[in-house]
Amino acid sequence: MRVDDPWYDALASGWGELDGAGGFVPVGPPGPVAPQRSHGAADIYLEVQRSAAFQEVRRRYRRFVVPATLAFVVWYLAYVVTAVTAPGLMARPVAGAVNVAMVAGLGQFLTTFLLTGAYTRHARLRRDRAALDLRWETQEMTRGIGR
Repeated sequence: MRVDDPWYDALASGWGELDGAGGFVPVGPPGPVAPQRSHGAADIYLEVQRSAAFQEVRRRYRRFVVPATLAFVVWYLAYVVTAVTAPGLMARPVAGAVNVAMVAGLGQFLTTFLLTGAYTRHARLRRDRAALDLRWETQEMTRGIGR
């Protein structure tokens, strides 16, 4: 498996190393440092939140999650309402001792697993790269604020 995450490319040297006087060794970014911005982390995060790239990630998230959630809730409520209002239908045998209620109940579990798989696939193909790029940009922008 190949990992293209830029977070795995950075070395962790300097973490927890002492300078000999009991203090920690300051670790700077590798390479030239970009000029620091005159605003704080809150301003940077608001700027990122207002960006078109962030809005696109949120739009893609909502376009999947809202319909999927509504479909699953309708499916679940249909099962519950049918169990309450039509017990004869739910008690109808399908095969041996297995009845419609058991098949529908197992269908609830199957639907949960299928929806989880669909969500992870959608996230991997449609949002993860853009979200990682946003995270990387945000970390670059906030790198010098705490110093």
